[in-house]
Parts: sequence; structure tokens; C-alpha cells
Amino acid sequence: MKLSVPAVVGLALAGLLAASAPNASAATTLAAPEIPLANVKAHLTQLSSIAAANGGNRAHGRAGYLASVNYVKGKLDAAGFTTTVQQFTASGSTGYNLIADWPGGDSNQVVMSGSHLDSVTAGAGINDNGSGSAAILETALAVSRAQLKPTKHLRFAWWGAEELGLVGSRYYVNNLPTAERAKISGYLNFDMIGSPNPGYFVYDDDPTIEQTFKNYYAGLGIPTEIETEGDGRSDHAPFKNVGVPVGGLFSGADYIKTAAQAQKWGGTSGVAFDRCYHRACDTTANISDTALGRNSNAVAYAVWTLSGAS
Repeated sequence: MKLSVPAVVGLALAGLLAASAPNASAATTLAAPEIPLANVKAHLTQLSSIAAANGGNRAHGRAGYLASVNYVKGKLDAAGFTTTVQQFTASGSTGYNLIADWPGGDSNQVVMSGSHLDSVTAGAGINDNGSGSAAILETALAVSRAQLKPTKHLRFAWWGAEELGLVGSRYYVNNLPTAERAKISGYLNFDMIGSPNPGYFVYDDDPTIEQTFKNYYAGLGIPTEIETEGDGRSDHAPFKNVGVPVGGLFSGADYIKTAAQAQKWGGTSGVAFDRCYHRACDTTANISDTALGRNSNAVAYAVWTLSGAS
């Protein structure tokens, strides 16, 4: 069987770690699977249908948001995750965070991946942030399919009311006891990873997490840039503010792609990475399959690598 590109990258990194690190257990780390793009897009289609059936959006306090939570929760429950719905109040409406834990792994070392699930009221929010939400959902389902036995504990989260100022993630962090916060060895954030005129941006907040993503993209021969457009504007911020190591990926929002970036990544210079940012046209047509596929595979690569999957 031919190994996928992410699998080859994973095996190469495992070999490098085994050769250079005093702890040879890295040699037993499993390579991440390739995440089926069709599955990720199917989740986006479902989120689009949910928005269409509920006033055209999936915003906080609207029926479309709760329906989105229920869709994701149903998939995770069926896959063997332990799910918890956390309620909070924002702008006079009840909000919801969905937390999913994979059984096993060292509960004193938690690798957590998160994405906000809400849209703005203007539209369905398929890139912002159906893309991140669908990618981590499919990664979680891949964990289940593999019956993964990671060294560290795996946790996934879908946040509410991000568009109102990171309300859901801040509520989670603020209500997490200090001892529990200390157990999170890394929080990975995925917000807008399928932009139609994409860039490949990596958070530079934690060197280990940053290098993990850079290694993945180096294996594909794709250059990356440090992410600056979203600094403090997404759900990693509450974690970072209390000292949790954070990292993540981003494909760009309303900043304009430069000529140098277009030469490096393709696409169109002088145009926003996502012309439909926070607009009604953020639909399933507002997605780069290439960016979504690459970034979804990068999510899985990071989860497998950072958790010591076996």
C-alpha cells in the first residue's frame, strides 16, 4: 500500500526524533492518516443545510447554532467520544460549547484542538468557521476509526459566540480550575482554513507546536508565513492569556494577498484571502479544496505527532 504524503512526512519526523532525542519512544509514533477531503466537505454541506433551514445563519442565540452543535455531537457520540455541552450566557441568549474527550491517554497531559462553530448573522459561515470545525471533527472521527491509543489525552472543542468576542472559549478557560489548565500541554486553534484565495499561515506562539506545523508543510514543499492577521482575534487567545502553549493554522481573512504571496502560493494578488469574510457569500462555494485538504491533513498530523499516538 502506498503511503500518503502526510504518512511519509510523519514517518520521516518520527525517524528524525528517534535519532536526535534521548527518548527513543518517538520511533513508535504512528503516522497520521490522510483525512478524506470528501468527508470534511460533507460536514460543510450539512452545516450549510442547517443554516438554510434556520434563517440563513448559525449565529449565537439562533436555532442554526444549536442545530450545528447537535450535528457535531451526534457524530462524536456515535464514534465513542465522551461529550459535554457547556452552557453560558452572552447578549441575553444561551450559548453552548461542545467538548469531546477521547478515552485514554495521560489525563495530566492534554492535547486540545478547537474551532469556533458559530457564524455571524450575515450568512452560513462556511469558511468562517465551518472549515476549522469540519476539519477537527473529521480528525476526531479518524482518531476513532484508528482506535488511537495516544500517550497524551486528546480533547476536542467547538466554541460558541466567538464572533461576539471569544465568549465561549473565554468562559471555558475562566471556569477551568488552575490545576486543570496546567494539564493542557497544548491548545491548537483552527479558524478559517479553507479560504478561497489562501495563504498558509502558522501561529508562532509556541515553538514546539509551530515547528510541528512547519515540518508538515516542509514535507509538502510549501512555504509558510507567521500568522499575524488573527493575533488575539480567535479562540487561542484566552488559553494563551493564562499560560497554555498555543498554536494553529490560518488561511487568511480580509487582508490582501501580496504579489510575493501570490508568487509563492498561487491565487490572485491584490485580492483578499477571503472576499466573503463575514458576508452572506461565505457559502460552500467560498472554499479552496486544496487549502482545506492540506490544512485538514495538517490538523491530523499535529494531533498524532503531539499526542504520541500509537
